[in-house]
Amino acid sequence: MTKASQEQSALFVMEGVKGGHDGMSYSNPKKFRKKKQDHLDISKLAKEVRVGDRTSLAKAITLIESSNSAHKEDAQKLLQELLPYTGNSIRIGITGVPGAGKSSFIEAFGTMLCKMGKRVAVLAIDPSSSLSGGSILGDKTRMEELVRQPNAFVRPSPSAGTLGGVHKKSRETMLICEAAGYDVILIETVGVGQSETYVRGMVDFFLLLVLTGAGDELQGMKKGIMELADGIVVHKADGDNVRFARRTMQEYKQILHFLQPATPGWMSTALTVSSLEKKGLDDVWNMLMDFEKTGKDTNYWSIRRHEQTRDWFHSMITDQLIDSFYQNSERKKQVRSLEEDILHGRLTVTQGVNALFDEKE
Repeated sequence: MTKASQEQSALFVMEGVKGGHDGMSYSNPKKFRKKKQDHLDISKLAKEVRVGDRTSLAKAITLIESSNSAHKEDAQKLLQELLPYTGNSIRIGITGVPGAGKSSFIEAFGTMLCKMGKRVAVLAIDPSSSLSGGSILGDKTRMEELVRQPNAFVRPSPSAGTLGGVHKKSRETMLICEAAGYDVILIETVGVGQSETYVRGMVDFFLLLVLTGAGDELQGMKKGIMELADGIVVHKADGDNVRFARRTMQEYKQILHFLQPATPGWMSTALTVSSLEKKGLDDVWNMLMDFEKTGKDTNYWSIRRHEQTRDWFHSMITDQLIDSFYQNSERKKQVRSLEEDILHGRLTVTQGVNALFDEKE
């Protein structure tokens, strides 16, 4: 077969271009370098928070919640600058069993306050998964009307396993919101029924949302929470449920009459509310105003806040001690070794703990 006939054949393969496949020369690939973050101007951020810029407020809270060591230092500098402008709000903790309608109540109540000219901040705590550690953080989507209010700020945060369903940075977040000029702070807890004293220990007024048909629960789980409540709202008091809600309200009032008041000088009471029909919300606000006046007249308002700050200080000491303990590499090895001895029956748990803290070791 001639060369010309070979080139016309379907089996003919043309010679490739010699050298680089596209004629271009290549140098060694550059290593990826992470862009260095710009230095955060704490004073500027503090000023932006002070004038009520919501984007800056969200940025400040993200800084507060960060576990990065550099961020922690910046967060404390920010708090130090904002501290003189805090303490001018009424802090309200809202809890209740899942399904009590905490989010719908907060949206209706917060929207009413915004229309009254109040500036409302909502710190909504979403439960974190015990397996993945993740949270849905869907409260903003459930509070569509409230988030549209120009003088409202809604911030969902993960509980991250904290007892009482409160993020461990909620106290500092609350102070940032106060410095931003929000005069009503609403803290929505997960409502899991665990360690509600944690919630009680950071708010002025503790509100419990309940439903009709509680039955024997009055004698059980809720009794402990009721002893901490400054007010009880029988929620979803609308439609055919109004009559039952009023009867439930009377039952709770009778129970509260026999309990020691959660706040000295204040008699806790119960109200009915329908967030759907926007009924009873103004009664809740009037109750809060009466509570604030009573607390300030008796000076217990400032006494409680001083006690809460002191308790916060001591709880942070405990957290710091735990962190410092487990960050010690030698301690980690010792803990693993003692775990093995305990699991294989060579030591009791008490003996293992004693060995861990024995100064002679």
